[in-house]
Amino acid sequence: MSQSVVPVVESKQIDSSPTLTFEEYRFYQTDCDLQYELYKGKLIPMPTATVLHIKICEYLVYKLQRYLAEHKLDLVAKTGLGVRTEEDTSRIPDVVVCTQSLLEQAAARPGSGILDFEEKPLLVIEVVSQNRRADYVIKRAEYELANVPEYVIVDPTPNKELVRVLAFPEGEDIYTQTDFRAGQQIVSVVFPNLTLSVNEILSPPLVEGLIKAEQARFLELEQQAAVERQRAERLAVRLRELGVDPDRI
Repeated sequence: MSQSVVPVVESKQIDSSPTLTFEEYRFYQTDCDLQYELYKGKLIPMPTATVLHIKICEYLVYKLQRYLAEHKLDLVAKTGLGVRTEEDTSRIPDVVVCTQSLLEQAAARPGSGILDFEEKPLLVIEVVSQNRRADYVIKRAEYELANVPEYVIVDPTPNKELVRVLAFPEGEDIYTQTDFRAGQQIVSVVFPNLTLSVNEILSPPLVEGLIKAEQARFLELEQQAAVERQRAERLAVRLRELGVDPDRI
């Protein structure tokens, strides 16, 4: 008995999403709260961040902002800024460090806040979420080709935790990478005086707690200064009683 041959047709997923130019993407608006990156003209939805992801980003911005302020650098550390990497590709890194003037250029034009100028951000940071290949392979190539001086990957994935620093050695145009793991301090190439604990990056304290500790320390120093001023005032009074001018001592 012959069997009837039934053709098997493989169903292929057809990408029906719109193709956008970079300029169209800059003004693209949706009714939902999702953020989209642009990859070769296609919109790529960004996954909703986990609480750990949010804490890591907030901690890094906190530490970077204080480092920049302490060293009196005219730089800013921001989240939510886009970075154009190719003709029709634009990413939204978790953290970006750029000059204040570059941020002002982006703010002065309509549309989304995207850095799309000859000047590049100094540092971009991606916290690994669902698509590991995108962060480790695709975005690495994009940031390297876009001449971003330093790209940092923070990977909190259980049993794979690390912080990878990719940067251009002096005079080179190819990234070199250095991996830092638990118990180590990462060292930035662009900011050589910046050292951060891998343990704290991967399991960060709440920024609110750090700010409270800062305020408590500031209050303590103010109280100490007040005690010293009172002691100096009492000594001055006593010296005057003895006929000694404290201003001449």
